[in-house]
Amino acid sequence: MTVDRIFDVVADAAPEIRAGLPERRAKAETENVSGETQLEADLWADDLLCERFEDVAGVTWYASEERDEVERVGDDEDGYTVALDPLDGSSNVKSNNPCGTVVGVYDEPLPAPGDSLVAAGFVLYGPTTTMVVARDGEVREYLVEADGRTDLGPVELPDDPVVYGFGGRVPEWTDEFEAFVRDVEEDLKLRYGGAMIADVNQVLVYGGAFGYPGLQSRPGGKLRVHFESVPMAYVVETAGGASSDGSKSLLECDPDSLHERTPTFVGNESVIEALEDALPN
Repeated sequence: MTVDRIFDVVADAAPEIRAGLPERRAKAETENVSGETQLEADLWADDLLCERFEDVAGVTWYASEERDEVERVGDDEDGYTVALDPLDGSSNVKSNNPCGTVVGVYDEPLPAPGDSLVAAGFVLYGPTTTMVVARDGEVREYLVEADGRTDLGPVELPDDPVVYGFGGRVPEWTDEFEAFVRDVEEDLKLRYGGAMIADVNQVLVYGGAFGYPGLQSRPGGKLRVHFESVPMAYVVETAGGASSDGSKSLLECDPDSLHERTPTFVGNESVIEALEDALPN
């Protein structure tokens, strides 16, 4: 199946991406379409993955956080769109902290609504390289090595939340969101590492919540719907959790543009429900 092949491509590229990071820690002299300074590693990982998806049967479009527009990579008029954040948390490369690759598989050209996502996952470059894949109502984790993948079994969000991590500068938080966080920190442990992919993975392992809110100066928050928010929401919801933009599931988002941003929250249903109750709708 095409979806299998998509994740095979990402898994096969992961050891090469990981091995290439040490020599690509410098900033590039470019910015992406969102105005963020790119690292050499961002551009290199994006080019590598785009090349690998050329002529993959059943894949028509390649979209990336690092590219202004969607790229056509296949001839099939009705093929999937693969949307990637090639190196989420790339600012962590210099400090040798975790980063990874986020994958969303859509059955429509982008921009597209969240319910057009048919599979999602991520590769995490931590002490080991792992890949988490959500599809067909199940989430599974794999150990990724140069000679292949080992299935580590299903992933289910623990019933009891333990950790939380919320981005954005505290002075930029809204009063309602800050009050919500003060309640959360009474019961949960702060775990925030500056790479969404690693922070969400901690939530999958321990239970809890991750989020990047709308800020006073940036109501849409930081995370991009197609490349970060919806794929991670799909993973967490499939694992038994919930997601929200502050008022509804992220899978109900219907963005108007390729690089649109949205407030993003994922985690245990109890925490996400409390968040929505705390924020004005």
